[in-house]
Amino acid sequence: MMDGKAELERVDLGLQAPILIQRQAPSQKSLLETAKAKLKKNCSLSPATLKDALLGFFPVIGWLPKYRFRDYIVGDIMSGLVIGVILVPQAIAYSLLAGLKPIYSLYTSFFANIIYFLMGTSRHVSVGIFSLLCLMVGQVVDRELQLAGFDLNEDISLGSRNSSNETFLASDLPLEGIGPECGKECYAISIATALTFLAGVYQVLMGLFQLGFVSTYLSQPLLDGFATGASLTILTSQVKYLFGIKIPRHQGYGMFLATWVNMIRNIGQANVCDVITSAICLTVLVSAKELADRYKKRLKIPLPTELLIIIAATLVSHFGNLHQRYGSSISGDIPTGFIPPKAPDFGLMHRVALDAVPIAIIGFAFTISLSEMFAKNYGYTIRANQEMFAVGFCNIIPSFFHSFTTSAALAKSLVKTSTGCHTQVSSVVSAAVVLLVLLVLAPLFYSLQKSVLACIIIVSLKGALWKFRDVPKQYRMNRTDALVWCVTMASSALISTEIGLLVGVLFSMLCVVGRTQHPRVALLGQVEDTVFYEDSRRYENLLPVPKIKIFRFEAPLYYANKDFFLKSLYKMADLDPALEAAKRKRREKEEPALEGRLVEKGAVGELGQVDTTCHLVPRQSEFHTIIIDCSSVLFLDTAGVSTLKNVRKDYRVVNISVLLAGCNPSVMDSLKRGGYFDNTEAGVKESQFYSVHGAVQFVRAREQVMDSTL
Repeated sequence: MMDGKAELERVDLGLQAPILIQRQAPSQKSLLETAKAKLKKNCSLSPATLKDALLGFFPVIGWLPKYRFRDYIVGDIMSGLVIGVILVPQAIAYSLLAGLKPIYSLYTSFFANIIYFLMGTSRHVSVGIFSLLCLMVGQVVDRELQLAGFDLNEDISLGSRNSSNETFLASDLPLEGIGPECGKECYAISIATALTFLAGVYQVLMGLFQLGFVSTYLSQPLLDGFATGASLTILTSQVKYLFGIKIPRHQGYGMFLATWVNMIRNIGQANVCDVITSAICLTVLVSAKELADRYKKRLKIPLPTELLIIIAATLVSHFGNLHQRYGSSISGDIPTGFIPPKAPDFGLMHRVALDAVPIAIIGFAFTISLSEMFAKNYGYTIRANQEMFAVGFCNIIPSFFHSFTTSAALAKSLVKTSTGCHTQVSSVVSAAVVLLVLLVLAPLFYSLQKSVLACIIIVSLKGALWKFRDVPKQYRMNRTDALVWCVTMASSALISTEIGLLVGVLFSMLCVVGRTQHPRVALLGQVEDTVFYEDSRRYENLLPVPKIKIFRFEAPLYYANKDFFLKSLYKMADLDPALEAAKRKRREKEEPALEGRLVEKGAVGELGQVDTTCHLVPRQSEFHTIIIDCSSVLFLDTAGVSTLKNVRKDYRVVNISVLLAGCNPSVMDSLKRGGYFDNTEAGVKESQFYSVHGAVQFVRAREQVMDSTL
């Protein structure tokens, strides 16, 4: 387009109608003025702005007074009770993943539900403990415990040497920032709270600086691949509890393979009681899951299978005295009440600062993606930055109360919606159920076998592990997405979860860059009796345009693909202008010598002139114009502008014109700034056109003018 008026031609069944459009004048505000306006808007203090800030930071103030009690209360109470019943066994089970005592998982579930009720904008997501984050926290805790000299293979819940019942002097172990007396359990929760605090701070900072766009780089295939790879790691970490085998806990890269090798070597040490218990629990849980999936439309509420299994297994273990008689590993003492709050240890934060980054990103990415999904399904909107604040403070505040990292979880959120949830009042009900367990019921789970908890964890991975079945379908739909899934899954499982996430992001970016480096190119033909042009290799019955080559490049033109652009253009046009120009120069140099040889041979015409017509006629090009369809070119950088300028210059040497068609305003601005057009309005009109057909008509009109002058 032009800064002034541009006349565009629309052709429909042979009729031409001029359409006048005019570019709007760009805003003349300077960067300083824009910054001042934003600061004035965001930093001005008035009662109205303070009220808006308070309502924005605590959305519950806005929606709770409008709560439709009669319509919502029954569904919210029902869903809250169901989620609370599910949370209790999951909290106890996921403590194995985090390498912490079950009481801390219960604290985490309680505080996360209360804080998200106050600050969240989604009505349906369930925020609490999440298996992937528990795994990532547990890996950091295990690493730091090992570096501090603790034995990872000893059970802290049974009063072992390194348990919380026995203390060590700070001088004996490198426990930076820890008090004079701290055991294994104390150090483990100190690491977890420091990690959680930092992850929450990162998430809040992302919200302050409006960095929610970071989650856009975590595509759905990447997140699915990461979840599946991490699920394989979780399954691997729990297999030893299924068999009751005590094997060294491998740290660092390659945990997946190292753990399976140790399992196979020590399979003879399996505890028969744990094996039988695991087989029974897995059979019951899997069967119940299949029945629930098959008859989910008939069931008003999901079956509390996990809770029933935990109650039955605890009773059998207690009255059968399985721990003393068969050496079966149990959960141990779970105290009631709340431990006095304590600030996270700032002396440990430098050790886990980098570990908190992927945890923060994964936490808010899953929370935002689930919030947006439910908001779309139920017809309301969320605020992404407020969601980051909410999940950030769900980590910062609970870290003072001996809790660890949380985020939204898909499985519980789906259960929440299926049981009639309308608002986050259901989260308060779920928190009340957890509180009841914390204050009264927690000690009753003392005899619960760890093999039962491992079964609950493994069965909960069903959804992520069954993503393997979708790979062939994904491959047929989009091979690149399937490859991203496979690479992310394999690296997350075989190397480590953090490295897997990084590899997945980098590989996804490389795939995007690769698509733009080698995009699709096409030589276009005209659809008969229309103004449309399409790829002649993909469509039949297209008419070639005489004397004109129409080239389409389906990507931005920038420094990384300019060479591919040139090679493709030369190949499609079947003419390299540089080579053609060199051939013509060589023929011009050879012409005098050839004339001399012909004179010597007597090849002289009637008028005494040398007859060289049969020898010196140069090869004429099959076309005289190239039209570059720029409708798919999103932007140009300086290298792209230079490339187009050189193409026009090189083809002009061999008497071939180059025209542009379908340039968007951004591309036009780049061309003007790069000096592609001359300073006259006519130069712009004769170099670029609104459509390919407009350019073709211009060439035809120019041909008619030239023919009429001959």
